[in-house]
Amino acid sequence: MRAVMCHELGGPDKLRLQEVASPAVGPGQVRLSVHAAAFNFLDTLIIRGQYQDRPELPFVPGAEAAGRIMEVGEGVSHLKPGQAAIALCGTGAFAEEVVADAQRVIPIPDSLPMPLAASIATAYGTSFYALREQASLQVGETLLVLGAAGGVGLAAVELGKLMGARVIAAAGSDEKLAAARKAGAVATVNYRSEDLRSKVKQITDGKGVDVVYDPVGAELAEPSVRSLAWGGRYLVVGFAGGAIPALPLNLLLLKGASAIGVFWGAWVQRDPAGAAAGFRQLLAWIAEGKLRPVIRESYPLEQFEKGFLSLQNRKAVGKVVLTMTDPGQE
Repeated sequence: MRAVMCHELGGPDKLRLQEVASPAVGPGQVRLSVHAAAFNFLDTLIIRGQYQDRPELPFVPGAEAAGRIMEVGEGVSHLKPGQAAIALCGTGAFAEEVVADAQRVIPIPDSLPMPLAASIATAYGTSFYALREQASLQVGETLLVLGAAGGVGLAAVELGKLMGARVIAAAGSDEKLAAARKAGAVATVNYRSEDLRSKVKQITDGKGVDVVYDPVGAELAEPSVRSLAWGGRYLVVGFAGGAIPALPLNLLLLKGASAIGVFWGAWVQRDPAGAAAGFRQLLAWIAEGKLRPVIRESYPLEQFEKGFLSLQNRKAVGKVVLTMTDPGQE
């Protein structure tokens, strides 16, 4: 099979597409024929050795894939060869085949296009876990989403609206903010040209926001925490801005607020039943047309470097996917 291989840490130029042996299937595992795989910002970090999980070299990057089950290992009874499924694999997705733990393989309807299926796992799974499980977002609350045009950001905007919140989207360009408005944001902040805290204060009539969804970190973290209302919740989702911020904790004390970590991958491992139930809800909302994932760019496996560069340069609005088969056939 063909796979994108990382033999040394660095940028996407260090990666190579090559022929490798199919991975072995062990007890409790499943092999998928990959039809599509989605990029996430973590993929740009893991190939550089900058992510919290550091797989041994060499490895195949790619955290999520969609395809059909080829083989199930000993002890797997709830999944069958031929089923369409999503694999939450952490690494290994940028290949024509991937092996994943059976608890992290989610069956999907045959009617769901594979590129779309591949693009929902991390973005919508993370945002669902953050807003529903960690923040307990309530109807009528105000939600501020940073990085609102990226994969997880757009998912958070959509889910926040669906859960009955008033969503304020913050991003770095007018094009990205237009996409966030289309996804359900009622107000926007361009944090490249506007002061985030002042604009949020204006939008909320000085009341602040109930929940901040922050996949960016860096210099946006502190003004976001200062924008919280009393009893607010600041969700630590990621650090796409590069720097891990150091927050003045007295701000949380003065606001009776909470900073809450969102480590979706760990939740999937620790509570597979809860994660599976969340995915069933997400798939139902997609089937009902209540969620509309956005795929901005799609590349064949041979052009994997373009996908990495799109995320690295922060040009993408929505998701970027790799396809192992002709997208028109999905």
